[in-house]
Amino acid sequence: MTAAARSAPDRLLAVLAAFDHGHPALSLSGISRRAGLSLTTAHRLVGALTAWGALERDADGFYHVGLRLWELAALAPRGLALRQIALPYLEDLYEATHENVQLAVRDGSEVVYIEWLSGRSAVGVHIRVGARWPLHATGVGLALLAHETPEFQQDYCAGPLASFTPYTVTDPDRLRRSLAEVRRTGAAVSSRQVTDDALSVAAPVRGAAGQVVAAVSVVVPEADAQVPVLVPAVRLAARGISRALGWQPDGTAGRAG
Repeated sequence: MTAAARSAPDRLLAVLAAFDHGHPALSLSGISRRAGLSLTTAHRLVGALTAWGALERDADGFYHVGLRLWELAALAPRGLALRQIALPYLEDLYEATHENVQLAVRDGSEVVYIEWLSGRSAVGVHIRVGARWPLHATGVGLALLAHETPEFQQDYCAGPLASFTPYTVTDPDRLRRSLAEVRRTGAAVSSRQVTDDALSVAAPVRGAAGQVVAAVSVVVPEADAQVPVLVPAVRLAARGISRALGWQPDGTAGRAG
């Protein structure tokens, strides 16, 4: 589809989509190029977004995402609102382990990290808030995928499974067995799947109706990981967040899955 054939909302969203973790600051020409828009159209849309507060222009003429979008994001129940509820439990988990602690939600076939507390361990994987990874390659992703519908799991396992290290699980049958183990134990263990020095232990977080809405994990060096110690600590944090979200573990709602 040509730029001229795109609707006004599509062009506006294309400007915002030009920004990502690799491109947090862009010139007007950079926005034009990455959004696939003419310089004139980009200038008009960037001006409107800047006036509204969605973008901000620095002294060097580069544009950044503005605070107005941050204010809107704070209203998202799966974003900053969830983070605020979960943060005390994430901090408790950090104090108990002094390891990297993270909170993530599912967006399509990926996990999106909405909080990361950096621990003392120097592992190769460095996650930033807003970063994305495929579901099958991370502990939080496995915890989320394991509690999706059978249809979603089937479609995911049938699709391409990206490999990041020699240890990344890319065999569909092996992945299905891993998901069954997550459901059986209530925790996911992902070893050396993203980098060859890191291991993560994750557990699902449930909402008021019992549905899995997020996952919490710790990431530690694989060489000296104490998995039997980490699993109950992570499950306790996930359970605390779930209760804070209104989940009743003795209730009947959402017990399946």
